[in-house]
Amino acid sequence: MKLVPLGDKVVLRQLVAEETTKSGIVLPGQAKEKPQQAEVIAVGPGGMVDGKEVTMQVKVGDKVIYSKYAGTEVKLDEEEFIIVKQSDIVAIVED
Repeated sequence: MKLVPLGDKVVLRQLVAEETTKSGIVLPGQAKEKPQQAEVIAVGPGGMVDGKEVTMQVKVGDKVIYSKYAGTEVKLDEEEFIIVKQSDIVAIVED
């Protein structure tokens, strides 16, 4: 199955990164707060949203930082995704 977002929506997959404390203890993904960094999986077409023209500024494969409590969590084929509005994405992470 495939998620196809509508309007200005973006489908994200959270990046799970293990974190090491200053003392060298590795914290697994569930022992800390949810990350706010994710990879863009699918992007809606943009267009007219609430009477305003929306141009999509992110693309599939981008790594982004999104608002902490934004979006709708969806589980599909045992994978978890977050669907957010483009305006809930605060930055694109460039390597």
